[in-house]
Amino acid sequence: MSQESQPTGQNTKPTIIAVVGASASGKTLFAQTIYDELLPELGAKGISIIKEDAYYRDQTDLPMAQRLKTNYDCPSAFEHELLHQHLNDLVNGKPVECPVYCYKTHTRTDVTDTIKPTQIILIEGIMLLTNAKLRKNFDIKVYMDTPLDICLIRRIARDTKERGRSIDSVTEQYLETVRPMYYQHIEPAKSHADIVITRGGKNRMAIEVIKAKIRQLTQ
Repeated sequence: MSQESQPTGQNTKPTIIAVVGASASGKTLFAQTIYDELLPELGAKGISIIKEDAYYRDQTDLPMAQRLKTNYDCPSAFEHELLHQHLNDLVNGKPVECPVYCYKTHTRTDVTDTIKPTQIILIEGIMLLTNAKLRKNFDIKVYMDTPLDICLIRRIARDTKERGRSIDSVTEQYLETVRPMYYQHIEPAKSHADIVITRGGKNRMAIEVIKAKIRQLTQ
């Protein structure tokens, strides 16, 4: 790592914090709140954020009808190999080109987001703790433990308003894949978490605890 790309402070090795939980459990809000509130303090060179959803596998070679049948709630839906490589590159001081995923076309777009090495890397997603190789990248693992009925209500509101989906399609997907895959993959992975958080992404005390830890790491 060049002197120019080294983070400031005593801890020169980037710290990767994974925020995991069921779909609509509040993990995105939790991670984004921490990022937004610490960005003025740490700057763009001090903290960055990555979404696991960006690493849904590219499906440009598949017709839309087939993309609609993909199970997006299992580990194989993600290109975790690429994510693992990108996290290693960031730790080694190399910028990466993060994919940009489109929920309406169910595949990646032609553009990428450049993520530069930072002292703190936040990453959030549903399947991050299901991959043993990927887990080794994370220094702190946070699990959002939100009741599934709350997750479903939030998911319906989000997907109908932000992703142009119908209530029928959201509930059908929830019953066919989201709920069973949660019990098969996500909930068992909670045992790998260092911290379990209740009351969702607006849990102010939990936010302040993680912020305090980040401040300690970046001194």
